[in-house]
Amino acid sequence: MLIAAVASAIPLVLLLRGFAGRRYPSAVERIWLMRPFWYLQVALPVLGLSALAGVILGLPFGAPGAGGRWALALAGSILSAIALAGYVGSRWLVTKELVAEHPDVPASLDGLRIVQISDLHVGPHTPRRFLARVHKAVHEARPDLIAITGDQVDDYAPDVQHFTNAFGSLTAPLGVYAIAGNHDVCAGWPAVRVGMEAAGMQVLVNAAIPLVHGGARFWLAGTGDPAALGWSRDVAAECAPDIGCTLTNVPPGAFTIVLAHNPALWPALVKRGVALTLSGHTHYGQFSIPRLGWSLASPFLKHAMGSHREQQSLLYINPGTNYWGLPLRIGALPEVTVVTLRQSANSAIRSSP
Repeated sequence: MLIAAVASAIPLVLLLRGFAGRRYPSAVERIWLMRPFWYLQVALPVLGLSALAGVILGLPFGAPGAGGRWALALAGSILSAIALAGYVGSRWLVTKELVAEHPDVPASLDGLRIVQISDLHVGPHTPRRFLARVHKAVHEARPDLIAITGDQVDDYAPDVQHFTNAFGSLTAPLGVYAIAGNHDVCAGWPAVRVGMEAAGMQVLVNAAIPLVHGGARFWLAGTGDPAALGWSRDVAAECAPDIGCTLTNVPPGAFTIVLAHNPALWPALVKRGVALTLSGHTHYGQFSIPRLGWSLASPFLKHAMGSHREQQSLLYINPGTNYWGLPLRIGALPEVTVVTLRQSANSAIRSSP
C-alpha cells in the first residue's frame, strides 16, 4: 500500500506543472494519469483504515492478519461498487422541468423558458458523445434563453476551445449567456472569456442587460465569482463579484434574473429584490440524498442544493451538467434544467407537472 501511495503521487507533479502554465495535459494524461490519481487519493485512506480496523478486530481471535485481509477485501469491493454506480450516474443525463412562480412576472413573460446548464468542466478528455447529448437536450427543450452558469472549462484555459466546439452552435431567440465560475477564473479568465465571446456567447460579469420578450422588458444580469478574490489585483478587478455594480443600471422594481455561479452570493441579491437567481458550483458534492435534502456539499454551504425562497426571491442551484475530478455521481445526476416563468400571487419553484 505504501508503494501505491508513492506511485499515486506522481501525477501530482503533472497537475502542478499544468496549473503553473508550463504544459497542457492531453486527454490521455487526464484519463490514465490524473483520474487514477484522484481515485487513489479517495481510496487509499479508506482502505488503510479498513485494514487497520480488521487487524484490531482480529486480535482477540489470534488472527490479525486474516482480519486485515478480509476487511481490505470488503472495503475494496464496496469502493469498486460505488465507483461503478457513480460512473453510471455521471453519464445519466436528465432534463428537469421546473416552474418559477413570482408575482412580478410580467404577463408577456408568462411561459418564458430558460434552459440552464452548469459546471460542464469540458476538456479534451470529456466524451464528445456525452456533450452531444447535452447539446441535443438543450435544443429539444425549446429555450427562449440559454444560461450557462459557470465552470465551462475543466482546469486550463485552452479547454475553452473544446467547450465552444461542443456548444458554440447553441442558439435561442433571446440569446446564449455565460458567466464566470471558479474554474474559469483559475484556468485563466481572460482567455476563457475571449473564447466564449468568439463563439457568439454573451458573457455577463458584474453586468446587466435589458431584454424584451412579448413586448415586456426584463433584466438579465451576471455576477463575478468569489474565487477571483484569491488571485491578483487585476483578476479581482475584472471578475470578483460586485453586486452593486452588477445591478447599478437595473431600474427599481424591474423584474430581474441573475446568473450567479456561487449560491453564496444569493443573500446579497435577496436584499436587492432580485426575483430569480440561477446558480451552480456545488455539484451537490456529486453525492446526495435528495429525500433528506442533504449532500456532501451541505456541511460547507448554507444553500447547497435544490430550490430556495427568501422573502419573494427565488434561488435554484443546478447540480452540474457534468462532473469534476472523478466521473462519479450518486443521487445528483447531471442535469439540464428548464425553468418556465409563471405569474402567480406567491413566489415558489416547483416541479413542472
